[in-house]
Amino acid sequence: AMPDPITVDIPHKLDRATARSRLEGGIGKVADMIPGGAVTDHRWEGDTVFFTVEGMGQRVSSRMDVGDDKVHAVIDLPPMLALFANKIRDKLTREGPKLLK
Repeated sequence: AMPDPITVDIPHKLDRATARSRLEGGIGKVADMIPGGAVTDHRWEGDTVFFTVEGMGQRVSSRMDVGDDKVHAVIDLPPMLALFANKIRDKLTREGPKLLK
């Protein structure tokens, strides 16, 4: 069975366009959550960015939905990385706001 995805809400006080452009600039930093990770592809569909992080021989599908007052991040960890779920959630909660600075 696949582990439950990690979901994190990152609050912001920006307009959506600004939040989108800051995420666009900061998306590579999300890869730092996984040891040796790199963002290998990303695409926008409206206010949602879909991206893949590859690290430790694993592919992690992720998306971030830009809302009016928060960014909702959903990270689908493969079973091999489920042990890291709490670490990744904590790091995203802590570091996520910096992506929007």
